[in-house]
Amino acid sequence: MTMTEVMRTYTATPSTVEKAWFVIDAEDLVLGRLASIVAMRLRGKHKPTFTPNIDCGDNVIIVNADKVTLTGNKRENKTYYRHTGHPGGIKSTTADEVLSGAHPERVVIKAVERMISRSPLGRAQMRKLHVYAGPDHPHAAQNPQSLDIAAMNPKNKRSA
Repeated sequence: MTMTEVMRTYTATPSTVEKAWFVIDAEDLVLGRLASIVAMRLRGKHKPTFTPNIDCGDNVIIVNADKVTLTGNKRENKTYYRHTGHPGGIKSTTADEVLSGAHPERVVIKAVERMISRSPLGRAQMRKLHVYAGPDHPHAAQNPQSLDIAAMNPKNKRSA
């Protein structure tokens, strides 16, 4: 290399980032493994053009979130806590109560949310996650590609 040649590190800009749409069927997938792959896709770390301070991730649609699997005794023992803001106002629910309740997709949302940074950039990345309890989604116009997480690793899928 001569003195006139300069090596430069590539830095993505918001105008150069290409964002794709992916749909994932969460039926019989292990929750933690699903969440880590989705968090990586939302962040954009799977792309060679990843830039830490730019939102370069893709849009992810998850269907059948109510059929996700938790390994071991996590379905009965995993506890989600929240606080009302009043003294002594801590509330808890188990993963089983959430999955069998009115909004089972919240288990998947919370698992992914805890793997994304808690910053303005992280909140922008979380807005690209769309989770639905059933098999249908309203994003057919975006022509999402199917992402088969079960085929990536045999441990990603468990059957009851």
